[in-house]
Amino acid sequence: MKQLLQNIKTGQATIEEIPIPTPRAGQALVKVSASLVSAGTERMVVEFAEKSLVGKARSRPDLVKQVLDKAKREGVVNTMQAAFNRLDQPMALGYSTAGTIVALGPNMQGFKIGQRVACAGGGYATHAEYNIVPRNLLTPLPKKVDFESAAFTTLGAIALHGFRLAEPQIGENVAIIGLGLLGLLTIQLASAAGCNVLGIDLDPKRIALASSLGLEAVARQNAESASESFTANRGFDAVIICADTSSNDPIELAGVIARDRARVVATGAVGLSIPRKVYYEKEISFINSRSYGPGRYDANYEENGNDYPIGYIRWTEGRNFKAIVDLLSSRKLKVESLITHRFPIEEATTAYEVITGKKKEPFLGVLLTYSEENRKEERKIVFPTIGNRKSAVVNLGVLGAGLYANATLLPAIKKISDIELVGIASPGGLHAQHSGKKFGFQYATSSDNEILSDPNINTIAILTRHDSHADLVIKALKAGKHVFVEKPLAINEQELKKVIRTLTVDRRPKTEKDGLPSAVHGLLIVGFNRRFSPLAQSLNSQISNLREPKYIHYRVNAGCLPFNHWTQDPNLGGGRIIGEACHFIDFITFLVGAAPVSVTAHALPDGGKYREDNVSMTFTFPDGSLGIVDYLANGDKSFPKERVEVFCGGQIAILDDFVSLVTVKDGKKKEERRAQDKGWKNEMETFAKAIREGGQPPIPYEQLIGVTRSTFAVVASLRKNSQSIIVA
Repeated sequence: MKQLLQNIKTGQATIEEIPIPTPRAGQALVKVSASLVSAGTERMVVEFAEKSLVGKARSRPDLVKQVLDKAKREGVVNTMQAAFNRLDQPMALGYSTAGTIVALGPNMQGFKIGQRVACAGGGYATHAEYNIVPRNLLTPLPKKVDFESAAFTTLGAIALHGFRLAEPQIGENVAIIGLGLLGLLTIQLASAAGCNVLGIDLDPKRIALASSLGLEAVARQNAESASESFTANRGFDAVIICADTSSNDPIELAGVIARDRARVVATGAVGLSIPRKVYYEKEISFINSRSYGPGRYDANYEENGNDYPIGYIRWTEGRNFKAIVDLLSSRKLKVESLITHRFPIEEATTAYEVITGKKKEPFLGVLLTYSEENRKEERKIVFPTIGNRKSAVVNLGVLGAGLYANATLLPAIKKISDIELVGIASPGGLHAQHSGKKFGFQYATSSDNEILSDPNINTIAILTRHDSHADLVIKALKAGKHVFVEKPLAINEQELKKVIRTLTVDRRPKTEKDGLPSAVHGLLIVGFNRRFSPLAQSLNSQISNLREPKYIHYRVNAGCLPFNHWTQDPNLGGGRIIGEACHFIDFITFLVGAAPVSVTAHALPDGGKYREDNVSMTFTFPDGSLGIVDYLANGDKSFPKERVEVFCGGQIAILDDFVSLVTVKDGKKKEERRAQDKGWKNEMETFAKAIREGGQPPIPYEQLIGVTRSTFAVVASLRKNSQSIIVA
């Protein structure tokens, strides 16, 4: 399928062939008929992308600080590589489309194939021939609403939410400052709601367009005198700012024309230096409108499909979408006259030349259109194969093409001669296509099954979100593949038991006489990369022969994550202890040579800011060793992330952030330094060697399972008021 993409690094917008997406639970696959280009949000993205690196830095000083903090911790080279990888990720533009459902994932009751729908949401309702859209961002279309009109639904919901925030009453006087696309929708909504409404704009053509819709509008220079006449010198009850300008004039004008104790709502992107005198003297209420309404930016609502009770929240973003569609159907909201440009998706880059002013022509509603012809669409894109390593022993298929894959693991794998990159999958297809081209895969697909069933692939790398790890591990092992899975192996005991059952099934080859599948389970490894770091290997070589228990302290300056980050969701990411602290438990396990037998965990109070991510964990081991992991989210992110101290046999070893290893023995100090290397390449090389030579798993299974169970035991200890928990 064709999709419009923006490269943030180069500023180039292109039309790319992408694998058609595959809907998952709670999603529909929609064949798009029309999409609306946002002259506000999308123009800002494009203009940011077209800036130089210096220009980008000046416009986003917050991101510059993050880069500088990371450079302090991990070094300039690693930081710049990570920053450029993030910039290099393609951005799918668009958030307001309409089309027809052609496929449904599970749990999509109430929707059906062939149903006409309006679609919303950045990353979902994009400028592409097909989109996968979650259920709460879909709105069924009445017969009277055509696709082009329905493409305005999301923008209409933005206007409607801003209007609701103004709390207007029938008969109140409402001013709309800025009669662009958003303003012309808002002024119609205010009129339909029974308000006396006056529009204000700089452009005579937009004033004329408002008048043609039967609405009253005036030029900016006449706004103050017209407002006095319009409101009988009382001032407006509500002022809604829909302008798109860095100027502070709309905010100042709103204060002048508003009545005493009026309400001002900013829906557009405008200067926000509120003049104190007029807003104070009139005690004006001001609010910045946030997108489509309640539910926006809440993953539980938008991605997981959980609605808010109507008795508590009457107007969610989904109900706002439905209200706009109903207004379009009843002709109380008219958008046909707002359309100034139509471009087929093949010419979508021209649309961006229009909205960014490269083409010197006036515009308002800019639509992209899509062919209604039913042509064969593929969930797989094949790339030209150049210089493939046909002698490689690992023919790799990758599930997941997110930031970790692109910035960390795939660059490391690309350097390993034993690994041939065959296929890569991501549900939306976009990231798989980008990674496939960038790293030299043979093909990209949106279907996991395409990778799992490919006979040319003997090894699977699972780089998806944590909740899918265990299920994909089982499927890959049952398909006879070797498996690398990024941590964690599982996020609960039930998942882990299923993995264990799969691993313990008789792994001997079956004969035809058995009447059983002939597949043999491959090797399994988890992405516990730190134990493969060069400095970690050096540390282990110095203490592995010491025949007495070890004391190991691992301090992790993890940094704070917001509650809405997916890793904080226990059903999706498992939480930070299960999802990330497993790394550090594994490292202690590696140094001791055995998994923990018990754990006691203590946590600082969350205080409404944290979520069990300031935790001190004490582990005991079979030989009497003690390991302490202090995982902390309450520090300064500019400080180095990790420090390991080992005391054993009359010597001390200190590993600082995988940059420096200091050992002290017999009064002599020795230091080993190198560029930060956390072992990703070494782990994959070791895995490839085990596959080639048919050896034992690089990480003993009892350690993989024991470390995973230890994370569950940590959570259990916290739940039981820091009791000591035996690792089952």
